[in-house]
Amino acid sequence: MDEFQIYDTLRQGLWIAVVISTPILVVALVAGLIIGLFQALTSIQEMTLTFVPKLGAMLVVFWMTMGFMTETLVSFFKSGLVPLIAGV
Repeated sequence: MDEFQIYDTLRQGLWIAVVISTPILVVALVAGLIIGLFQALTSIQEMTLTFVPKLGAMLVVFWMTMGFMTETLVSFFKSGLVPLIAGV
């Protein structure tokens, strides 16, 4: 295995990490913006008001996209890493 295969595999793994984490990060961003806007409009400065709804939204999205995440990781492992480890 040469260094180009290592770099290509690392690049693919990092891209898959970005694709997998995107739904959760987008929901956290949107929930944070909405809650921040609500806090600014009502002058409520409660710290748990930002944390708890954002965490709940992230958990819901994680639960909804868990199948996609697992499928993506398993396909990368089977098609990308196992052949490299086996030397095929």
